[in-house]
Amino acid sequence: MADARTMDPPFAGRFVFEVEGRTIGAFTEVSGLSVQIEVEDVPEGGQNAFTHKLLGRMKWPNLVLKRGVTNSDALFEWLMECSGEGFSKTNSVTGRSGKVSVLNAKGKPVRTWEFTNAKPVRWSGPKLAASSRELAVEELEVCHSGFRSSK
Repeated sequence: MADARTMDPPFAGRFVFEVEGRTIGAFTEVSGLSVQIEVEDVPEGGQNAFTHKLLGRMKWPNLVLKRGVTNSDALFEWLMECSGEGFSKTNSVTGRSGKVSVLNAKGKPVRTWEFTNAKPVRWSGPKLAASSRELAVEELEVCHSGFRSSK
């Protein structure tokens, strides 16, 4: 029998991004955890009041991860493996398995989304201005071929 106490939802501000077991980093914001299934409308012949709804392909938007600038090189090491010098060595980019995990207060995963064929496609650094009082934030965009959710 399930525990009668309702579990409090985890705080959504504590999560990490990993690629093939290597922690790329902890991020303050992740967007793009969604999927959309295309729907094709097919009108019923001779029946004006009915339309068939046929399900089509699944669309997975890119993940966008944001965080404050850190002293870790893991993000740029992965980015360079998939572009620049890393790309020129093999002339191809191999997608990697990756995952985003929401952590509880003890640092244990509460929910994990595991991605297939993940590749970094965009990085942007902080806006640097001497007069700015904003945090130095970097942003990583990752394409993928789908994900599964697990505990």
